[in-house]
Amino acid sequence: MRGRSAFSAVLLVAAFSAVAAAELPVDLELVLAVDVSGSVDDIEANQQRQGYIEAFRDPLVHRAIEQGAHRRIAVTYIEWAGAGWQQVVVPWTLLDGPEACARMADMLAEAPIGRGRWTSISGAIDFAARLFDDNGFDGDRKVIDISGDGTNNNGRPVEDARWEALEKGIVINGLPILNDRPQPFGMPTPRQLALDDYYERWVIGGPGSFMVVANDFDDFRRAVLAKLVREIAGTDGPRRVARIDR
Repeated sequence: MRGRSAFSAVLLVAAFSAVAAAELPVDLELVLAVDVSGSVDDIEANQQRQGYIEAFRDPLVHRAIEQGAHRRIAVTYIEWAGAGWQQVVVPWTLLDGPEACARMADMLAEAPIGRGRWTSISGAIDFAARLFDDNGFDGDRKVIDISGDGTNNNGRPVEDARWEALEKGIVINGLPILNDRPQPFGMPTPRQLALDDYYERWVIGGPGSFMVVANDFDDFRRAVLAKLVREIAGTDGPRRVARIDR
């Protein structure tokens, strides 16, 4: 029996080693988590999606990937709204050059945009954090990027979700979208809520975490490109970026 138990233990260790060896080293594992709650209308949702499509086609993003130690990253794109509403739009995808980035952009262009109610940043963080488990990649860095135009109004406290993610070694960056567009049910606009201050205090966290502020949905394309380039490159910089011009 002892011999059989020892043999089983060896097989178990070998199995775990095989799983670990199967994970592809990458410079970055990145979850892009995009708000599609009720405060985001169809025009705004399309502006967000188009911002990411154009960013993945941009040479600046390609160059940032090529400058990494492994010269490749892994990305997944999700949409979120209330505490029980999250969906994967593009599953984990290896980006190792312009062609792979173009395919990522094409997948985003072809996928429908979801719509949900409420705004649960905590739910988005919890869902995103689980996506790193057994995803086939071994990243030097793990990052969740939250973009949205509202504060947490559904689900558990956002600081609790953030803390649990940080304990797992995950960094959280942000892209708050400020605007004065009318909100459903007469709720305050993102500018009235000082959404950038809220994101800085309660959402982003971890070593090197930062946020890029979009002044409105039209400004989102500029903001998302600046954010992606810095995330991929892993460069240091200010914790809050109000504007970056190309």
